[in-house]
Amino acid sequence: MSVVYVVVLTYVQPLEAIDEQIPAHVEWLKQGYADGVFLASGRRIPRTGGVILAKSDSLEPLQARLSQDPFQKLGLAHADIIPFDASMTAPVLQGLL
Repeated sequence: MSVVYVVVLTYVQPLEAIDEQIPAHVEWLKQGYADGVFLASGRRIPRTGGVILAKSDSLEPLQARLSQDPFQKLGLAHADIIPFDASMTAPVLQGLL
């Protein structure tokens, strides 16, 4: 059974450095969606990082995937991974989780 994870990215470098890597980061995100791992993603408000909602059978494969994010590879952001067991969902999410 897949576990749901909230991945909270926090930028640790200036936004100029982040912006340079956005195209590569977006391509990495697209692959995560294509592989069925990522469910939603977007920028934090204010723009201090991002959030990814993911599902994975265990933490290790998710950590391996996150390590391939250009933001991680270049030391631009720190990732906090928060697993949770969704005990209730809106009907639209039941099939995803």
